[in-house]
Amino acid sequence: MSTPLHNGHKAEFQLERLILFSDAVFAIAITLLAIELKVPEFHKELITDSDLVNGLEHMIPKFIAFLISFLIIGQYWSIHHRLFGFVVNYNLRLLWLNLFFLLAIIIMPFTTAFYSEYISYLLKTPTVLYVCNIIFLGLMSFVLWRYVGNPKHQLADGLDRNVTKYFAFRAIMAPVIFFAGLIVYFFAPRFAIIIPPLTPWLVKLFARPYQKKIKSAIK
Repeated sequence: MSTPLHNGHKAEFQLERLILFSDAVFAIAITLLAIELKVPEFHKELITDSDLVNGLEHMIPKFIAFLISFLIIGQYWSIHHRLFGFVVNYNLRLLWLNLFFLLAIIIMPFTTAFYSEYISYLLKTPTVLYVCNIIFLGLMSFVLWRYVGNPKHQLADGLDRNVTKYFAFRAIMAPVIFFAGLIVYFFAPRFAIIIPPLTPWLVKLFARPYQKKIKSAIK
């Protein structure tokens, strides 16, 4: 059950709290991603540069997974930031939708670590879990844009319908790409693992025709 719309000053204060909390979750999630990058440890007295290079080589999957998740979280932060630039009011449903969206963000360090630890073994479980996280994240972002962009909820000001469609499309593209990659992974895992690093560029590529149509509206 949604709460009634609030007066201007109170709504502005509550929205500021919501946005600050959301930004903090994004910052914590990205920080936790970096914390998972552990310095290689060697249980011997004499350590050579060759040992260090080999240790870093073993960490390549972790670095790649970190970069992918960093870019994905950054992309969804940008989309979330853009969305709340239009929001002028709130209700209980918006708070809960945003909270579930943030849930998808905050579990990414775990799914990223799990994925990067075992991806070199070409196992399915960590890949499925990571892709499910991305799908959950994209779907919640999509739902947020559709909900805020619905005029009957009276939550946004100056949000053009085409802008809503554009950013909702961008939000859902990453899950679509990752799901397609997951299907490929079951048949050709060595080929499929190159798809996630391409996701940010594929999203921009597929969204370009929509962006041109509303270029003036999203400035």
